[in-house]
Amino acid sequence: MKLAPEYEKAASILSSHDPPVILAKIDANDEANEALADEFDIRAFPTLKILRNGGKNIQEYKGPHEADRIVAYMKKQVDPASVEIKSVEDAASLIGENKILIVGIFPQFSGEEFDNFTALAENLRFDYKFGRTLDAKLLPKGGSSVERPTVRLIKPFDELFVDFQDFNVDALEKFVEEASLPIVTLFDKDPSNHPFVVKFFNSPNAKAMLFLNFTGDHVDSFKSKFHDVALHNKGKGISFLMADVEASQGPLEYFGFNDDLVPLLFILKNDGQKYLKPNLEPEHIAPWLKQYTDGNLKPFIKSQPIPETNIEPVKVVVAESLHDMVFNSGKNVLLEFYAPWCGLCKKLAPILEEVAGSFENDTDVLIAKLDATENDIPGDNFEVQGYPTLYFKSTSGILLKYDGNKTKEEIIDFIQKNRDQTVQVQPDTTVNDEL
Repeated sequence: MKLAPEYEKAASILSSHDPPVILAKIDANDEANEALADEFDIRAFPTLKILRNGGKNIQEYKGPHEADRIVAYMKKQVDPASVEIKSVEDAASLIGENKILIVGIFPQFSGEEFDNFTALAENLRFDYKFGRTLDAKLLPKGGSSVERPTVRLIKPFDELFVDFQDFNVDALEKFVEEASLPIVTLFDKDPSNHPFVVKFFNSPNAKAMLFLNFTGDHVDSFKSKFHDVALHNKGKGISFLMADVEASQGPLEYFGFNDDLVPLLFILKNDGQKYLKPNLEPEHIAPWLKQYTDGNLKPFIKSQPIPETNIEPVKVVVAESLHDMVFNSGKNVLLEFYAPWCGLCKKLAPILEEVAGSFENDTDVLIAKLDATENDIPGDNFEVQGYPTLYFKSTSGILLKYDGNKTKEEIIDFIQKNRDQTVQVQPDTTVNDEL
C-alpha cells in the first residue's frame, strides 16, 4: 500500500478535528530541505515524526499507514498522556490491555512531582501506557498505603511491580527503561516476547547475550546459571538476553557469528567494544562475567584479513591494521569508512583514486579506505553513522571529520590546510577531461 494517498486522506479528516491535528510533508530529497533532513536525522523513506509543543517534543510515528487507522492513532495522541484511575475496574482494564502499566500515585494532581510525571508520560507515551490515581488501594499489585508521591511500574514478570520515588525526569526515564525489562529477556519464537527484545536492543546498558540451542544439552543449567548472574548484576548497567539460535539467526549473523560458536556468550558495550566467550559450558558463565566486570577481559575485534598486497592508490585498511596504518604510520591519513552496497561510496571511489594519485609523490600523505561492514570501528575515535564517512588524521595525531563537498579539489584543499607538512610537494590538481 502506498502511503501518500492514505496520508492525504487522513490529513483531510484530521484538519477538522478539535483541536486541529495537522499532517504535513517535506521532500527530503530537495536540496533546499537538506539541512532540515539532517536536523531530523532522516535515513529512510517514508519517515514520519510527531511534533508537539512547537517542535520541542519530537517522537517517531509508530502507528499504522491506513487512513482510518492513522486518524484513530493521531486522535489518541491528542488525549492526555495518562489516564485517571478512579476505580478497581479502571485499573483492571488498563492492566488487561497492556503488558506494562506505569501509574503515578499522588495526594493531588498538582505540584512538581505530578508535573514531572506528566512530562515523563508525554516523553514515553508511544512506548508505555500511563495511569494516575489518588488512591493506591485501587491498584491490584503493590502496597495500598502510600505516604508520598510514588511511581509504580506494574509488569507480568519478575517481581510484578516496582515502586520509585525520585521525581527527577531523567531518573524517572532511567527507572522505567530498566524496570520494564525482564531480568533475562527471552529471544525465541514466542511473539509476546518480541517487544521486550526490541527494548533490550534499545537499552543504553551494556548487553550480555547468550546464544543457545534451546533443545540442546544442559539447557536448564545454562538458563539457571545465566539468570543467577543476571540477578547478581541487576542495576549495574548490564542487560541480559538469552536467545534460541533457531529464532535469532538474524542478530547472530549481524554480529558476524555463526552456529559453530554456540553456546556463545557475547557482550556488547555502548562504545562498540565486544567481548566473546564461544563454546562455553554452564559453569563458565559466572567466572567469565566476573572477569568482564573486573575489567580483566580483552575486547574482541572483528576484522578482515590484512591484505597480502596493498599497491592500489587508495590503500586498504582493516581493523587489525588500523592503528599501524592510521595512528602509528607517521603520515597524514585521509580514511574513508564505506559499505560495498553504498551508492554514494561507489561515486566517491574514483574521486578518492584521483586524490591519491595527486599525492603519489608525497610520502607524507596516505589515502585509505575501510569496509565498515566487515571491520569493527573504534567508537572512541570515530563516529560513523552513515556511508561514506571521511576522517583525516594528521601526523601529530589531530583527528578531524571531513564534512565538505566530496570533490577532488575540495578534498585536496582540506588535506593541505590540515596536514602537518614536512615535505613540500605540490599535489597535481589537474582535472581529468574525460570525467
